[in-house]
Amino acid sequence: MENIEKLKYPIGRFETPTSFSDENKKKWIEILRDFPTKLKQETILLSDEELEKRYRPKGWTIRQVVHHCADSHVNSFCRFKLALSEEIPAIKPYDESLWAELYDSKNAPIDLSLQLLDALHQRWIILLESFTDMQWNKQFRHPEMEKLIDLKTNLAIYAWHCEHHLAHIMLAKQN
Repeated sequence: MENIEKLKYPIGRFETPTSFSDENKKKWIEILRDFPTKLKQETILLSDEELEKRYRPKGWTIRQVVHHCADSHVNSFCRFKLALSEEIPAIKPYDESLWAELYDSKNAPIDLSLQLLDALHQRWIILLESFTDMQWNKQFRHPEMEKLIDLKTNLAIYAWHCEHHLAHIMLAKQN
């Protein structure tokens, strides 16, 4: 069981930070800024056969991970914008495991999601770098988790998410 946990969470599970200093937020923004380039470097030269490698038994393929990142980051970007423009909106959750099994996630060329992530992250960084201290405290309600999530925590979650899935891809490439 311990091995599966390490394969599922190669960098560890997300832990809510104890500090949301300006330095930490800048570090997390940099992770988001660099993610599309790092993801492309890890995947762009892989063959179709290599894209079907998995980071763990019954885990997603590299192709599914890349498409999942695009799906997840689009949803997160929308959640940021909802929290900024509405008073504690309830976000719409989605079943990421079912999305990963859809035809496009299992078959589409990864370049489509790499391009999407590149453009999306450019927009996301512009938005994040404009935040006031007050905006970092804006929240959305996550109905499945039954809690409020503020935008500074969501930034930390998505910085972790980038590194988490890059680690998955590096594991899969070793298989």
